[in-house]
Amino acid sequence: MPHCQNCESFVTKDYVRVFTPQEVDEPRVCPRCEDMIRDGADVREARSPRHP
Repeated sequence: MPHCQNCESFVTKDYVRVFTPQEVDEPRVCPRCEDMIRDGADVREARSPRHP
């Protein structure tokens, strides 16, 4: 089962397939990481809050 590298929450294989490069098995951030975003090869806090 894949997990988010940031918060360790479970993510689906479909989420991994869509939001990560082919050679990566676990995303760096996921939808549960509300105020974090991918920034190149890193993860950083969002400059403005993400609200659903």
